[in-house]
Parts: sequence; C-alpha cells; structure tokens
Amino acid sequence: MTGYALAVTLCLLVVALLFALLRRRRIREKYAALWVILAIAVGLLGAFPRLAFWLSDVVGVQAPVNLLFATAFVVLLAVCIQISSEVSSLEEQTRTLAEEIALLRLEVRQSTELAGPAEQTPSTDAASADSTTTDGPSA
Repeated sequence: MTGYALAVTLCLLVVALLFALLRRRRIREKYAALWVILAIAVGLLGAFPRLAFWLSDVVGVQAPVNLLFATAFVVLLAVCIQISSEVSSLEEQTRTLAEEIALLRLEVRQSTELAGPAEQTPSTDAASADSTTTDGPSA
C-alpha cells in the first residue's frame, strides 16, 4: 500500500470514527465539524498529491512538505487556543456554581436556625449535629 492510499484510508477511518462519536454524543458537532473538514483536506491531498505541489507553488513555498508542516502548526495552534477558551469558560461556570451552592447552604442553615429548637425533636437534634460534623468544612 502506498503512502497516499494509506492517508486516504486513515482519513476515511477518522471520519467514520467521528460520526460514531457523534451518534454516541461523545463529541459535539462544533468540534467534529473541524475534524471532518481536516480529514477531508488530508484525504484530498492523499488522493491528489499534485494538489500539494500546486498549493505550494501558489503560496510561494519551495517544498510542499514545508507548507504541510506550517499548516499543521497553525491548525494545532488554533485548536489549542479554542480548547483553552472552552476550559476557561468551564472554570468560570464551575466557580459560579460553587459560590451559588455555598450561598444556598448558608440560607438553609440560617432558616433551620431561625426555626428554633422548639420545632425540632431531640432525635432530629442529634441527627443534625451528626450531619454537621460529617459534612466537612463549609464554604
């Protein structure tokens, strides 16, 4: 099997894997679209190797391999920046949710303290004392 046929075969396998991941909801559409486009582009270069030479002539790069490495570097850099953006957003959401949970816990504690010991039975007092010691530190 030639290198070009191997590239086309691997691209087809990657596209099939991406669609399987999409069906199982293991990857979101916005991420899968980028990878499908990238796999199709590599598949086209594998199926039509003269396309790489033509593109390198158009861009003004001496060797098609240099164009391929530069393009791969830019694509990977874009993916890293996009993933960093998503992680930052998720960290902010996690912090906000943790703060909201802490505030809700505080409200629950204050409302049970305001209810007073008259409404609680001795068995619930012991149970609540046990739960406060096993909950760990509060936020």
